[in-house]
Amino acid sequence: MKMSTSFEQMGSSSNAGEYREGAVARQIEHQTAKLPSDTWLWAAIGSIGISLFCQLSGRDKAANFIGHWAPTLLILGVYNKMVKLHGSDSSDEVRRAA
Repeated sequence: MKMSTSFEQMGSSSNAGEYREGAVARQIEHQTAKLPSDTWLWAAIGSIGISLFCQLSGRDKAANFIGHWAPTLLILGVYNKMVKLHGSDSSDEVRRAA
């Protein structure tokens, strides 16, 4: 007996097709999907390196500011990957195919 996850239950609900992304979000996703997924990883690693350099140079505020970019960049990378794999509006694709 297979237990369904909450994600599977959400996708099978009758309200799944009610909510769609706006035109701006769709356009941003279309453009960022052109970037390789590892771009976000390298940007995060770069921000960590620049932060370390700033810290060693005595610019503590700049190091702290730039160091906070890494988690944001990694989350954007995860979001980008999810959009590439699943699409933001998979219900729209089903409607177009029908």
